[in-house]
Amino acid sequence: MGQYGLHVITPNKKLGAGPLQRYQQLRQLQKETGKHFMYEATVGAGLPIISTLKNLIETGDRVISIEGILSGTLSFIFNTFKPGIPFSEVVKQAKDQGYTEPDPRDDLSGMDVARKVVILARECGLGLSLEDLNVSSLVAEELAALTTPQEYMEQVHKHDSEIAAQADAAAAAGEVLRYVGRVDVQAGTASVTTQQYPNSHPFAALQGSDNIVVFTTERYNAATPLIVRGPGAGAEVTAA
Repeated sequence: MGQYGLHVITPNKKLGAGPLQRYQQLRQLQKETGKHFMYEATVGAGLPIISTLKNLIETGDRVISIEGILSGTLSFIFNTFKPGIPFSEVVKQAKDQGYTEPDPRDDLSGMDVARKVVILARECGLGLSLEDLNVSSLVAEELAALTTPQEYMEQVHKHDSEIAAQADAAAAAGEVLRYVGRVDVQAGTASVTTQQYPNSHPFAALQGSDNIVVFTTERYNAATPLIVRGPGAGAEVTAA
């Protein structure tokens, strides 16, 4: 579109996280034409995630890592899920309250978060694509193969024990389980996985469907990182 003199303003993640060559061509076209490519809402809904990252880089800071809870749906699920509560029940609650996609597997597969992580990684200068990421899906293979969302919801309980074991292990260590996207700029890698965090960690204090992103940079080191937190789901902050 830029070659026809049009600006590109989109909340759609598939452009920024799509084929690397197409992304690079878009960036080059942007430079040549002076047209805007604006995509703030692709990561963190209405939160200033992309603009904050751009400002850090443009003012000479060096990003070391980015770590965040980037899905309002999965934030709600893991903030609600605790030992003793079946994971399947929390998924049903999230669906009933309108947090999930019509097919919850679209959220639980981790691919939505993976696209956001790719966008952040590319913003940091890494030439990563979806296939380069380590993505831990929360959907068992046999359930991913089911034809309809209804079938999935009827059978999601079959794998409660697997995620319950992870939550129990975290609780035994005095920690919580969270689903986190991470970009390690120094190593040139990225991942989307479940991780354990101590109760003192900002991720542990998250509530509802909030998103949170932690930027560790030369200015904002591991002891005092830059944190952006706020709503990650709901029409007020996701409408575009």
